[in-house]
Amino acid sequence: MFSTSTQCKHWMFNSEEELNKLRENANLKHIQTYGRHINEAQRYDYFLTAEEEKIMVKRYEIRLRDFCKRFQPPMTRCVIGTAFHYFKRFYIHNSVMNHHPKEIMVTCIYLACKVEEFNVSIQQFVANLKGDREKATDIILNNELLLMEQLSFHLAIHNPFRPVEGLLIDIKTRCSLNDPERLRPGTEHFLERAFLTDVVLLYSPSQVALAAVLHAASKLQENLDSYVTDTLFGVDGRGKLEELIEAVRAIRSIVKMVDATPDRNQQKLLDKKLERCRNPENNPDSEIYKKRMQALLDEDDDLYQRISSRTDSLDNSALNMSVCASPEVA
Repeated sequence: MFSTSTQCKHWMFNSEEELNKLRENANLKHIQTYGRHINEAQRYDYFLTAEEEKIMVKRYEIRLRDFCKRFQPPMTRCVIGTAFHYFKRFYIHNSVMNHHPKEIMVTCIYLACKVEEFNVSIQQFVANLKGDREKATDIILNNELLLMEQLSFHLAIHNPFRPVEGLLIDIKTRCSLNDPERLRPGTEHFLERAFLTDVVLLYSPSQVALAAVLHAASKLQENLDSYVTDTLFGVDGRGKLEELIEAVRAIRSIVKMVDATPDRNQQKLLDKKLERCRNPENNPDSEIYKKRMQALLDEDDDLYQRISSRTDSLDNSALNMSVCASPEVA
């Protein structure tokens, strides 16, 4: 149940202001850690501001959506929804200057495939990527544990898709609306736009689902008010009705404001700024990162050799014992 889930307990927030404050803290923490050598008045000439980070994340959310749409074999909606949740959660407490969104994005999608049991190998996955696929494989696998740690290993996601199906079945059963399946395209379009906002971090999946269905009905000039007030909630649920109506209004208002066409000139400027200020320790193209990875590989090789030597020693010891214990043959 959603009410007892880690999603409800740890990843639901009271307002957009609260989320923005947490993101600002992540931005400030990064700058204080890596910008000590830069004059305070000049720091934002070098580093991204919290607002610029937010723009970058929104842009990569659009890329996440587009990548999932093109993916072969076709992805299920739950994989896409779960990937969005992971990506949004990661950048609540992390700066894009520390971990580039293009790398975290593909890692989120790959992890979502596993969690939602969408069975693709890493080779099949990177076949959908352009560029150096071997490098992409290394990046995804190196970031996977980091991502899970930053998510506090809270990997189970409650998406709004199942509540939507429940509502459509209920409308078919208990509402006089003609052909409720007509609501599906508008509902799906609304949910696609909703994932480009913070509503999944602010409202429960059932509230988002109801907002999507009501939005689709209004686009068809159908009225489901009596269904919601009389059938869905009934007399016993009237106490919660006002709160629900307020939530639905807020969700629809937030989704209505989505701008899915970012400024290309602004994108280029932010890309250049990010390349200049990103943490080289987490940049696969930097010498620092390459040396660190090589050191880890060398460590693994040394460990493997020590284990192999120890195993050989134990095998020889056991063999000597076996020979000594064998009876002599006349």
